[in-house]
Amino acid sequence: MSRAISAISGSAAALLPTPFTGLRNVLAIWWHELAGNGYRPELHYMRGPGPAWHAKHGRVPTVTL
Repeated sequence: MSRAISAISGSAAALLPTPFTGLRNVLAIWWHELAGNGYRPELHYMRGPGPAWHAKHGRVPTVTL
């Protein structure tokens, strides 16, 4: 019996039922809701020229409609 179990590959062993699978899924969902998505694009993308650009090029005249 132990030889047959040791012959199961790691990927097949991952498919075997475990006693705490349901608890693990519940905790994963809870943690995801608690921590939030985490991806906030407004923190990663520039909204316009920064202070170094303005120091080099001066102020750009504003256009009024």
